[in-house]
Amino acid sequence: MATTTLSTLEAHLWQAANILRGSPVDRTDWKSYILPLLFFKRICDVWDEEYDEAVKTYGQDFDDEHRFQVPEKCHWNDVRERPSNVGTALQNAMRGIEAANQKHLYGVFGDAQWTNKDRLPDALLKDLLEHFSALNLGNHHVTGDIIGDGYEYLIKKFADATNNKAGEFYTPRSVVRLMVDILAPREGETIYDPACGTGGMLLGAVEHVRAQGGDPRTFYGKLYGQEKNLTTASVARMNLLLHGMEDFVIERGDTLRNPVFTDPSTNGLATFDCVIANPPFSLEQWGREIWEHDPWGRAFAGLPTDSNGDFAWVQHMVKSMAEKRGRMAVVLPQGALFRGGVEGQIRKYLLQQDWIETVIGLAPNLFYGTGLAACILILKKKKIRERQAKVLIVDASAVFRKGRAQNYLDREHAAQIAAWANTFQDVPDRARVVSLKQIEQEDWTLNISRYVLPPIGQDIPPLDVAIEDFKSAWERAQQAEAKLRTLLKQEGWLDD
Repeated sequence: MATTTLSTLEAHLWQAANILRGSPVDRTDWKSYILPLLFFKRICDVWDEEYDEAVKTYGQDFDDEHRFQVPEKCHWNDVRERPSNVGTALQNAMRGIEAANQKHLYGVFGDAQWTNKDRLPDALLKDLLEHFSALNLGNHHVTGDIIGDGYEYLIKKFADATNNKAGEFYTPRSVVRLMVDILAPREGETIYDPACGTGGMLLGAVEHVRAQGGDPRTFYGKLYGQEKNLTTASVARMNLLLHGMEDFVIERGDTLRNPVFTDPSTNGLATFDCVIANPPFSLEQWGREIWEHDPWGRAFAGLPTDSNGDFAWVQHMVKSMAEKRGRMAVVLPQGALFRGGVEGQIRKYLLQQDWIETVIGLAPNLFYGTGLAACILILKKKKIRERQAKVLIVDASAVFRKGRAQNYLDREHAAQIAAWANTFQDVPDRARVVSLKQIEQEDWTLNISRYVLPPIGQDIPPLDVAIEDFKSAWERAQQAEAKLRTLLKQEGWLDD
């Protein structure tokens, strides 16, 4: 029976980060060390439980079978007992486990510099090892879901702490839930995220099926993701494993330049039932030179400029949708709804093909690392008859909970927006079903304010909120000015 609660686990994980405070390890790198240690401990504790149960059942003479293999001298306790060169022992143990479990664990521990004693002296590593040793992470003590949820908590905490383009690898869970609830993945369908980050979108699909009473095991072998960053790709695989998923494919690579998932039978990209992603906003130098002669034909509606890859992601995802029931959800900056030039050309093409079904404008400052207002586009290869030649435009900019430094989309907010999208009907001041002819009359823009206007005065905040906003903005301006003064003094441009 599980004895460790999620709150206990979360506090323990964050305390591990506190151990690294003041160390030579930059806080933006903490996750590269703490998350692999958590996973290493989890594997070894589960291995110990399986071994003890087998001994009780069969005695000492039994076939040693485990979900994951832990080779000799690669166990947590072997590393813990090392008096010196702890980083070397830790790295060797992790590489040994990866080698013994090629199918699921190759490269899963990432490329952290465990042997760099300038960053990780033996004393610091021993403190971390002892800290994790205080918790038993076997199945008898914590459930897989709690381990996975604690893991995602830590990822979010790192995003909060660093705020360094964290939105590129962590999407708020409520936004994931909103996108998944609209796509409504079903048992046995294939799910693909071409910019999978830490795997939150794929897990969201699994959780949706479970919440609907379905069996997530039907997703075995049907979850696919690609991620450019090595460490983040490793985190995604650990995240899925810790949530109990054992048969999936997460590949490292640059999706726009070198897509991994292809179909030799068609000489094209592999296609999936559900395609979902929060790609990096307005990515520069994304690979336009390759798309000029793209072997996968992804520039079918137009070739985006070097300075903005938003519609490169969209076209890649469209090409990745299955022909019959393929559908996709993608997060973009709202500028993608109305920018002209080649983006306007691509948007017009997608609308004329009648693939765009729903446009949702979200509140600003929901994503880590950017205060921009984002939107969600829902596309379908084949709409149901009642929705053909129509687009639902949703203004959800006022649906959020305000925070001091960031806004939040709570569960009830996501549920409300999903209900509007799934009902596909007009909602006063919130949503409007628009015909393609009406959009053509607006020169193919999807600018939400062209179709849905908030009630007069709604965009004027209450006085107390306006004062708080002003104070917060003033504080940030003072901090920025102080930082600028420090930099100018350091460079000799400003006298003391």
